[in-house]
Amino acid sequence: MATFKDVARYITEQHGQLTAMKLQKLLYYAQAWNLVWEEEPLFEDDFQAWANGPVLPSLYAMHRGMFKVDASLFTDGCVDALTDVQRENIDRVLSFYGKQTAQWLSDLTHQEDPWCNARGDLMPGEASAAVIPKAALHEYYSSL
Repeated sequence: MATFKDVARYITEQHGQLTAMKLQKLLYYAQAWNLVWEEEPLFEDDFQAWANGPVLPSLYAMHRGMFKVDASLFTDGCVDALTDVQRENIDRVLSFYGKQTAQWLSDLTHQEDPWCNARGDLMPGEASAAVIPKAALHEYYSSL
């Protein structure tokens, strides 16, 4: 199975330099839609329902303190670990979500059940390490 680093490298090679927040959201949507279309995850790591939307803590640890990131951050990522179908799915996600701003993507996640349900009754801006279950991603995005 591919890792989040493999997917992040592929996204940054295809999209070019982008904000760390936008990369987080693109990985989230790539994971969600791959779960719907292939009924399997792209990578094992789970997203958490942070205040600004879904965040992969392992990715955050890599880009902490950076505003923009590019493929050079993911030298240990290997795009060859992705299947042709996975690349096509990521490309489909990039063709729709890739043209949006990081804030637009964050706002969108705030309107969707997986993030909202994982946060529960937390106040806006309140910290959370609540996991967004892959099953919740599959269920919600399958219904769209």
